[in-house]
Amino acid sequence: MPTNITTRAGHNALKAELDHLWRTYRPEITQKVAWAASLGDRSENADYQYNKKLLREIDRRVRYLRKRLEDVRVVDYSPEQEGKVFFGAWVDIENQEGLGKRFRIVGYDEIYGRNDYISIDSPMARALLKKQEGDEVVVQTPTGEALWYIESISYEKTEST
Repeated sequence: MPTNITTRAGHNALKAELDHLWRTYRPEITQKVAWAASLGDRSENADYQYNKKLLREIDRRVRYLRKRLEDVRVVDYSPEQEGKVFFGAWVDIENQEGLGKRFRIVGYDEIYGRNDYISIDSPMARALLKKQEGDEVVVQTPTGEALWYIESISYEKTEST
């Protein structure tokens, strides 16, 4: 079960997706279903069958988003976080070979479609939590332990709108 926290931006994105699906996309597909149904025999009507399936998928996503928005808690930046890795942090790390990575620790719902976000529930995020710049971090990976050095930590402070 993923941790039920999100950044302010993540919460706003979930709300925007729900709003778009419910107010724009669903009515559009409902119209197409009604039009396709008016053509007669629904059993061989590809437009009708496809759009009915699409409508079910939209309704499933709308139910998920409504439930998720009820359950999820927004975690905003706090000045006490400065200098340490906490939820919402941008972290620059480097390994012994000099390979660097930069990512932000966010909620489960925010990582999709982003290569620079990792879930708070990931092994990397768990290993980094509460660490400071210059600290060494050992991360358990499927291939064994990996050693990383924390280069820098920063936060987006403009989120608390």
